[in-house]
Amino acid sequence: MRTPLLVTGLTHSDLPIDQIALYDTDRQRLSIIGSVAARMAVRGRVALCESVADCVGGADVVFTSIRVGGIARRVQDETAAQRHGIVGQETVGPAGFAMATRTIPHAVRYAREIARLAPAAWIINFTNPVGMITEAMRTVTDRVIGICDTPTELFEEVAHALGLESQRCYFDYFGLNHLGWLREVYSDGEPQLHRLWNDAERLRAVYKVPLFEPSFLRDLQLLPTEYVYYYEQPRRSFQNVQRAGQTRGQAIAELTKALFKALGDPKLDQVAVYQAYLSTRSAGYMQLESGSPRPAAPSPVSQLSGYDKIALAVVRAIHGNANAIVPLSVQNRGNIADLLDDDVIEVPCVVNANGAQPVHVGAVPDRVRPLLTRVKEYERRTVQATLVQSIDRARDALAVNPLVPDLATADRLIADLSPLW
Repeated sequence: MRTPLLVTGLTHSDLPIDQIALYDTDRQRLSIIGSVAARMAVRGRVALCESVADCVGGADVVFTSIRVGGIARRVQDETAAQRHGIVGQETVGPAGFAMATRTIPHAVRYAREIARLAPAAWIINFTNPVGMITEAMRTVTDRVIGICDTPTELFEEVAHALGLESQRCYFDYFGLNHLGWLREVYSDGEPQLHRLWNDAERLRAVYKVPLFEPSFLRDLQLLPTEYVYYYEQPRRSFQNVQRAGQTRGQAIAELTKALFKALGDPKLDQVAVYQAYLSTRSAGYMQLESGSPRPAAPSPVSQLSGYDKIALAVVRAIHGNANAIVPLSVQNRGNIADLLDDDVIEVPCVVNANGAQPVHVGAVPDRVRPLLTRVKEYERRTVQATLVQSIDRARDALAVNPLVPDLATADRLIADLSPLW
């Protein structure tokens, strides 16, 4: 759904782009979204391809963004989690587990094909859950970088709350995809977060919807990404979705159905329809789970972050050998001592023609170490179980997830979420 936005960002840039090739197994969807993307491109040709080979052959950069089973499967996964008393969220908990197990075999197959057809290409993976999918893809090629806009959105909001220019700041951040913490912000060599801890109003302003109490953040002395909310307040998030009477996936399904209907109307401006869809979708982000009574107002710094902005930053840094610092999902290689070398983590990276090299983040604070290591253990086991397609190992992996209370619940969930691959 974000492909036209990505095309716009890339073709508005100074990158020497001749062609952007698109491929999808859903030919009708490819035709409709491809048409919107072509209208939003300012230069270069948008080509719709019949096969993976036609799409990626000879490419310099390949973006992977797939949803196995479509939005309908997301709805099924999220509602299944809710039936078992666990919040239904597409990348977290049981629904995230189901998404990972269904997606990994296809993502690995695509990674293998890309490595064969475009061995010099960098693969930039948007596919969720980004950490697990990137870790699985790295089993067949090391030219994979996981990308997500969650950390950079937090960085921009914090810089705005502090009255700082983000480009003059260094953000000391660590974690996993959708489980990260901002430890400090430096501007002109000086730490800045101490200015927030006793300012409840500015702490609340960091998040678009009410997720964390200022007293909790003050005690933690870290600023979590919004997905940490599901682990810190699992009961509240579950109950809020129950009260709403629908999951986020169901809300997105309704929006997307209306979008495709509108895009099929020749009297309507396709680009305007698409942009209105993105605006409505963004405004409702985490509204249901947080219990917010109304959609979020547009952030004053929203134009500084987003999938298209971070994707462009990475491609530009690789192309120009720029040594830009960007938070990405990459191999740990001893960076976080509590995790294994092959684990994929999310940390600031120096990005240049050699790819993304993680910046050392040091020891993880004691307060969050147990959650970080447990979620990584769950991710690691889920990837391994899926690569060998073992239901028993998948059940054991799901039981390690902090939102799943025990092996018996994991067993019931496995039956409800099947087929896994």
